[in-house]
Amino acid sequence: MTHRDATGSPGTGQDRTERELREALEALAGGVRPAPDAYRTARGEWLRRERRRRLVLAVLVAVVFALATLIGLWVLNQAPAHPGVIFSGADGGASHASLPRPHP
Repeated sequence: MTHRDATGSPGTGQDRTERELREALEALAGGVRPAPDAYRTARGEWLRRERRRRLVLAVLVAVVFALATLIGLWVLNQAPAHPGVIFSGADGGASHASLPRPHP
């Protein structure tokens, strides 16, 4: 035997509680009126947040790009000033290669 069977009359128990709760919530919801400019206010706030997000992203991209450029220039500046292993000679290595050329 279930709880509904034991109550005897319809409209009592869980059905009655659900009905009363539904009526109370409908009465409460019926009294709520949105502000006339609620949509415009919410949309303006959303657009401000979106602009802020885009601005932060643009600044972050600029900082990363500038940092990568500075690191690249610093690495290039650390290269040795003397000629490398490919060329050797007094004239800066323009005429003699250190690697042997094959003879035909």
